[in-house]
Amino acid sequence: MSADAPLSLASGFPSPSREQWRAGVDRVLAKGKKDLSDEELEARFARELTTTLYGELEIEPLYTAESELGAPNFGLPGLFPFVRGGSLLGGTQEGWDIRQPVLVRTDEIAATNREILEHLERGATSLLLRADEGSPPWSMNSLKDVLDGVHLELVSISLDPSLGHDAPASLLELWEDPALEGASARFVLGLDPLGQLASGDDDLSAARERAVSMATKCVKELPSSRALVVDVGRYHEAGCSEIEELAFATATGVAYLRLLTEGGLSLDQALSQLEFRFVATSDQFLTIAKLRAARLMWARVAQACGAEQPLPQRQHVVTSKAMISRYDPWVNLLRGTIAAFAAGVGGADAITVEPYDLLVEPSQLSELGRRMARNTQIILMEESHLAKVIDPAGGSWYVESLTQSVAQESWELFQLLESKGGMEAAYRSGFVAERIEVTWEERLGRLRTRKDTITGVSDFPNAAEVIPERSSAETKPGQGLPQRRYAEPFEELRERADAYTRRTGLRPSVLLVNIGTSSDFSARSTYAKSFFETGGLATEQLEVAGDLSVVSSSPATKDVTIACLCSSDDRYEERGADVARALKEQGVAHVYLAGRRSDKLAGLQEAGVEEFIGVGGDVLRLLDDVLEHLGVD
Repeated sequence: MSADAPLSLASGFPSPSREQWRAGVDRVLAKGKKDLSDEELEARFARELTTTLYGELEIEPLYTAESELGAPNFGLPGLFPFVRGGSLLGGTQEGWDIRQPVLVRTDEIAATNREILEHLERGATSLLLRADEGSPPWSMNSLKDVLDGVHLELVSISLDPSLGHDAPASLLELWEDPALEGASARFVLGLDPLGQLASGDDDLSAARERAVSMATKCVKELPSSRALVVDVGRYHEAGCSEIEELAFATATGVAYLRLLTEGGLSLDQALSQLEFRFVATSDQFLTIAKLRAARLMWARVAQACGAEQPLPQRQHVVTSKAMISRYDPWVNLLRGTIAAFAAGVGGADAITVEPYDLLVEPSQLSELGRRMARNTQIILMEESHLAKVIDPAGGSWYVESLTQSVAQESWELFQLLESKGGMEAAYRSGFVAERIEVTWEERLGRLRTRKDTITGVSDFPNAAEVIPERSSAETKPGQGLPQRRYAEPFEELRERADAYTRRTGLRPSVLLVNIGTSSDFSARSTYAKSFFETGGLATEQLEVAGDLSVVSSSPATKDVTIACLCSSDDRYEERGADVARALKEQGVAHVYLAGRRSDKLAGLQEAGVEEFIGVGGDVLRLLDDVLEHLGVD
């Protein structure tokens, strides 16, 4: 190996063409059949190997250099259209901004201040301040006390729109201190009029005036600060797709450019006043592609509007609240790590990782949760050296192709929003909510059938887990877009079972009746156990290896409401009907069967089997029925 003759790991192997690869795949898909038509093979290929994401994005099983033929050249890092990052040294240059979330309680200012100072001492480089809904109203003096001891010229402060309009005014007031130089201010005021509309506040006139006034002040006196944020978190939590997230963000950004330029700012000044707040999920590659596509779209907007010097889109990325769970919250550590990794690879300028236990007791986050949220990013940056690689996703045929597909689909939806009069008009007409609702119904359908899985909740639940009851202070807004989490439908089932257990002292249970030998029933018995535990149910087991008298003589069948048969299809044909009848004679009200419904098992329904539980079934409906049968309200 040398510079002239580099090492080639595949040099000893022939280079097959895509046609040869596809022929080999078709032989596997045919499963020995030689008379399948081209149409049937194509259908099997699409069904088995092609993945369709929300927004009709199709993921192919194989990407090669040929995948990029005809695709646009995304250029170099730091150069227009900034797909590969905002600087010549990549998306992050010296590392992204570790923006730590802080929940501000106005009745515990001193405690909040201590928390802020601790975060900054232990690695956070900026702060995302949010309001605690349960605390008293914000006052003009609150922010000064919250930030007491913070070196504002060194630390970036980002305000969440939840803090209201007094907080931005307070932050601007702090910078009137003659000891501070305006050029060093790097804050984000968090003004988001259209986000306010999505949260249910219909009167935007005052919000628009504040946005123009404060943006003008920032341009003139605090040039490194930003007044407005395009926060798409509310749309994400309502259930939208990545395509919709980018389209809504771009349309909102264009609306703010119109607002600021009509208010007297130049286009370049208006562009400098926007920060975009996106959401990162555990879908690593889609998150990477989304951030790259967002920069591409915004660069095209700036170019089309006539910006003299288009600048890269400023991106603050927050890990998704919709993807995390209350049950088995430790898994949220993994979700947050993957999301933060994807945000860093995608070129985010600032990243916020939500604490893994955010939903366990929102008003009392643990020190461990806050520390892990902070240290997750520090490890990625300082130990994994993720920020030292220039555009780590660049050159990946898959990522480059996905970036282009995401940008194309999002741009088309953005154009549709503009044709409807812009983001505000599209929202007020109901188009935005209707579009999100369609996506949510599709997502809910995938969750119901566990095509989209939630580890620790819809799959592999920890049956012995006990979590705190929901606090009475936890409320959801009654206006604006709904707030949803992917795990919530399953968690509601678990909560019903938990409440029943607290009330009665007994865990609702299902009897698993294992027919035959271990090799016959172990796979489906294991599946059924996990299936019922997903709904918070306990399971007991009874083996029926030979004589059916065990059904009537075993204490396990006494006072049983629901039993589930577990075995192979062959054993079901041989003995399933007899076992089902024996259970019915013993007084079991409802008999289920672990396996798929089929014609050869139709006779079991005549023997009393009511439901079949198997891959692809509606898990939420089945578990809801089970809980109702057991008297769990």
